[in-house]
Amino acid sequence: MKKIFLVVALVAAAWIKPVFAQNSQTQSLLASYYDIKNALVNSDATLAASKASGFSKALGSMDMKSMPKEEMTAFMGLQDKLEFDAKHISETKEISHQREHFANFSTNLFKLAKAVKLTKEPFYYDYCPMKKSYWLSDNAAIKNPYFGKQMLTCGAIKETLK
Repeated sequence: MKKIFLVVALVAAAWIKPVFAQNSQTQSLLASYYDIKNALVNSDATLAASKASGFSKALGSMDMKSMPKEEMTAFMGLQDKLEFDAKHISETKEISHQREHFANFSTNLFKLAKAVKLTKEPFYYDYCPMKKSYWLSDNAAIKNPYFGKQMLTCGAIKETLK
């Protein structure tokens, strides 16, 4: 009986470990995204560039082998697009150019979030009607990354992911 319990415990531990690793990785990816968004909210192009480099590093270090096949497929389908926009954000200090790439970046990260559970916490998919673009946020308060202080509260929550 003890041997059966031990085997079951070992199998469960082997199965659960990759899920925890993935949650940690995806939460790190989402946290890096929020750092970029917050830098754009504050119109800080230098910080946005730095945080985009951090996102690229987190993206490159993802252990896709620990993901279920469907999630790995979704991740691989969006990885190059996310990397493209993160790289462009990181390579310029021109805030308007960073914000242009942030729009596609946000759309692709939302597609990933719909396919892969990035976090256990709820997050929001916000919309800016002036820019006709979306972004993700970790809280319900609108802080627009496309216009910063000029139109800080312009926008609305379009979807909540839990």
